[in-house]
Amino acid sequence: MSCLQVLRQAYSGSSGALRCCAALTCSLLPQLPTHKRNASSRSSEDRPNFPGSKSSWTEKLEFVQPDLYDGIPVYRVMDTKGKIISPDHDPQLPKEMLVKMYEKMTTLNMMDRILYESQRQGRISFYMTSYGEEGTHIGSAAALEEKDWIYGQYREAGMWVYDQYREAGLWVYGQYREAGLWVYGQYREAGLWVYGQYREAGLWVYGQYREAGLRNNGYAISTPTHEQYRGDGVAARGPSYGIATIRVDGNDVLAVYNVTKAARQIAVQENRPVLIEAMTYRIGHHSTSDDSSAYRSVDEVRHWDSTQHPIARLRTYMADRGYWDDARDKRWKEDCQKQVMQAFAAAERRVKPDWRELFSDVYADMPASLRAQMEEMERHVKEYEDCYPTTKFSGH
Repeated sequence: MSCLQVLRQAYSGSSGALRCCAALTCSLLPQLPTHKRNASSRSSEDRPNFPGSKSSWTEKLEFVQPDLYDGIPVYRVMDTKGKIISPDHDPQLPKEMLVKMYEKMTTLNMMDRILYESQRQGRISFYMTSYGEEGTHIGSAAALEEKDWIYGQYREAGMWVYDQYREAGLWVYGQYREAGLWVYGQYREAGLWVYGQYREAGLWVYGQYREAGLRNNGYAISTPTHEQYRGDGVAARGPSYGIATIRVDGNDVLAVYNVTKAARQIAVQENRPVLIEAMTYRIGHHSTSDDSSAYRSVDEVRHWDSTQHPIARLRTYMADRGYWDDARDKRWKEDCQKQVMQAFAAAERRVKPDWRELFSDVYADMPASLRAQMEEMERHVKEYEDCYPTTKFSGH
């Protein structure tokens, strides 16, 4: 039975949010601890009818302890070596699509390397890499359709890299401006709306009938997850809000693809919200302003980079099928580096946007308080024009 079939079967019943969560993971959760009950408490006619409760009676005074519950399982298709675990879950994607996914993952990685070094050279002011998280970007982007919209977060450049500057369907905020490259809306028509695609520290769904993704990379800047919450990650919050939830190995691009595909079908066809928690690891620093060695060991980072990297896992999968080899990999990476460098050089030659857009691109009708701030800025820049390179900006 496929993941989607199990999910549909769960929804057709009335067993509640926890069963929905279990169905989405394509296997039942480990049995939760139960209390011994006498015959009267087991009777279907003698159950608590308190609003909002799905319980049975007990005569034992016992507190529920968090360590008695096993965590929500992590769905995967490949093991850490890139080998398929259960052939039934291999999506059997065509060679051309797999090659595209691999090339886009490596493009994102190459872009991160070049732009990170460019910031260190003073050519851009700020950047955030996606090292180790490429599978969450590309796996989910590949599973969506052209008419879907994505409201992305800053560390999700791979969502637009996958569709290579879609002319009408991609709006880039900060388009090559300081190389921020933050995507606001992708995929021009209204099919599925994905809110906060894999937001790092905590994502909540706005409204219904939409798919929500959370990219749990282990840290919120310098704060590790075990200091952020005591419960079972963020996925555990989904069932409590009545949202079907699944946890997936974010370093397994095929698993991310399967989960996003199934979640999209639920959201679009059945008008139900879905929450995905993609478990991954932030190999890079939080940003160019961060030094992660101050709060985690180099050995920890090296372990994840060498044993859990999503790019290496997909490459092994493709090589086993004769789709990729070392020679092609070398040619592609040389070509990829040239493409990114050419795009970056072209961006550097562009005139920077009018600084007034800091004020004008927020509201259709600028409020008086914001207008006053812009006018104050105009007076300041005019008075100290020698201190500002205004000739490099449009509208000067």
